[in-house]
Amino acid sequence: MTEASALRPAAGRGPGLERCHGSRLSVEDGALVLRARGRTRRVPVGDGGVARAVFVDADVDAGRDEPGRPGAWGEVRLQDRDGAQVARVPLGDWLPEAPALPERAVQGEQLLERTGVAGLLKAAGVPLHVARDRTGPRAGSGKGGVTLGPGPAFPLWYWCVRGAAGTLWFSAFTVVVFSDTVPAWLVLLLALTALSGPVARLVLRAWTRLRAGRRRVTVLEHVTPSPVRGSGTTVRFLRDTELRVQDRDLVLRDLGGQEYWFARTGPHAVTRLVKVLDGTGRPVGAELRGPGEQVRAVFPWDLWFGGADGADGWSRLCGASGLAVSERRLSGKRTWPKGPVLGTGLLPRTGRDARRMARFPGTAAGVSSTAVMAFGNLFSVVQGVRVADAAPGPAAVAVAAGALGLVLQAVPYAVHELRGRLVLDRPAAERATNEEARR
Repeated sequence: MTEASALRPAAGRGPGLERCHGSRLSVEDGALVLRARGRTRRVPVGDGGVARAVFVDADVDAGRDEPGRPGAWGEVRLQDRDGAQVARVPLGDWLPEAPALPERAVQGEQLLERTGVAGLLKAAGVPLHVARDRTGPRAGSGKGGVTLGPGPAFPLWYWCVRGAAGTLWFSAFTVVVFSDTVPAWLVLLLALTALSGPVARLVLRAWTRLRAGRRRVTVLEHVTPSPVRGSGTTVRFLRDTELRVQDRDLVLRDLGGQEYWFARTGPHAVTRLVKVLDGTGRPVGAELRGPGEQVRAVFPWDLWFGGADGADGWSRLCGASGLAVSERRLSGKRTWPKGPVLGTGLLPRTGRDARRMARFPGTAAGVSSTAVMAFGNLFSVVQGVRVADAAPGPAAVAVAAGALGLVLQAVPYAVHELRGRLVLDRPAAERATNEEARR
């Protein structure tokens, strides 16, 4: 199985784009090979390695699952001949459109086909079984072995910096809170560790931009939206939303910078573009289909191809992608699309929603992480003032570090909000072209 037919990870943005470009799971020379963030892991197949695979669908025990829990999409457990677990493949991590779908929107054999895991195991010669009970003897214990996932969205160095600084800060904070007298050096340590959080986030932004500029992909065609008048599109939507036909992938990018990568070859590749017409013959959208004619993404016609340049964009997409093209007509009062699918929420309803989508991604802690950093810097200012009489030098540094930390958090947020409100999230000019919007 070549790299072109390897598994693609779930969509990502910001630092997570590193996974889209580089994380792959494939079969090479009798082994399952995982490449993720510059490292390679090989899991042998056959004697001494993987002898069978067991698909544990999350839905078979949905009553004990909680929304958002790891593994909610289900997993494939790779076992040796004795039934011991060698590795596990979390399916949600290898479904490109997973972030845009409700959990369990795709299940069973359809999920195995979409992710490409079924084809991967077939190419490796590993028999695949289905466990109806995740605690049954066939499923095994679910413990042990390595996880064959695309890796974290954030780089390791970022977690190390935040983890080390957070541990030191919390230790110093505990001593400061429960002590009557606070040494100046401890206040200084408290302030500098609190400052490291905002600084690390800014460095991560720069690192992400630098890495993005160094990536090299072969793009055969860019297709940007050509909306009809009155569709409600914004400057941001026209600037950032696109379809890229690359040499090995078809990539959909939304206005939040999130990219969904679909393989163009292999057993899980996209195979067809379907133009959907209503009962009168008017186009309402297009469907991107994959294995088993499953709809992988949709493109509302009024947003993508209904404008002056729409016909040209559709023609270029069909030609460059090399996909089979067909038409189908909706009958009666059937709605389109049917069920949750990627592509229906690319244009947010409000500017506030658009700014939230386009904000630089945060950790799993979300707003809580930002709140803790803001509190830490504010606390540094308070403690600096507290020891100003006894140690004016360290106190001044602590106050300055705390104030700088607050500024480093407030300025990027303010710039993002103001630019969105004043420019990017305003309605696009009716006669503006996509090229003008991108400038």
